[in-house]
Amino acid sequence: MKVVCVIPARYDSSRFPGKPLVELCGKVMIQRVYEQIKKAKMIDKSYIATDDMRIAKCARSFGADVIMTSSCHECGTDRIMEAVQNIDCDIVLNVQGDEPLVDPQALDILIDTIVTDSKVYMATMVSPIEDEKDYNDPNVVKVVKDLNNYALYFSRAGIPFSRGGVISHVFKQAGIYIYRKDFLIRFASLGTTLYENIEKLEQLRALENGYKIKVVETSYSSVSVDTPEDADRVRNIICRMSK
Repeated sequence: MKVVCVIPARYDSSRFPGKPLVELCGKVMIQRVYEQIKKAKMIDKSYIATDDMRIAKCARSFGADVIMTSSCHECGTDRIMEAVQNIDCDIVLNVQGDEPLVDPQALDILIDTIVTDSKVYMATMVSPIEDEKDYNDPNVVKVVKDLNNYALYFSRAGIPFSRGGVISHVFKQAGIYIYRKDFLIRFASLGTTLYENIEKLEQLRALENGYKIKVVETSYSSVSVDTPEDADRVRNIICRMSK
């Protein structure tokens, strides 16, 4: 099976304009994401999908393959669907352009899940929440799953709510998805849904239409960049790692 990875990147983020090009210890964020992805063993080809020439020019400067897409997309999945429709592949990995610390080994685990199980057509990566601040942060997406490790619901709210006051069995989602290409095309063709619009979480479109999303737990704890404060946090982590 041929696996391609697409990194959707847009300049006009409402919370952090220009964040793909924010500098993180000598490299822009989109470069750090791309270089981490290139370390994964199960990815055959990687692309950056964008509608912005500033991002495209920067990406080409560090050797990335760029696919220019429409500026009308409201979510990364729609941008990825446009990017891969003419690419020969079986599996599409979607890594958001704000995951500069993404773990290549965790990506291989996620890819292996869909490659080895024909019943899985969409999957995502999660890790346990250990910090109450993350539990209460609406920028950190939480997920509850069933006994077979399929998602029941995703939310920006703190779920599951513990009536006893002790936070347990709480997982956060990384901004990473994997799809079979035929399912991705079907998924992108669906109209937006009620809870997708309320939560601003595109994965809810799949659940609301009755499709299952496999949840793969890994040790990688996502540190995505949604705000300038997040960028400072990542810089500190990179500095510690480089010592």
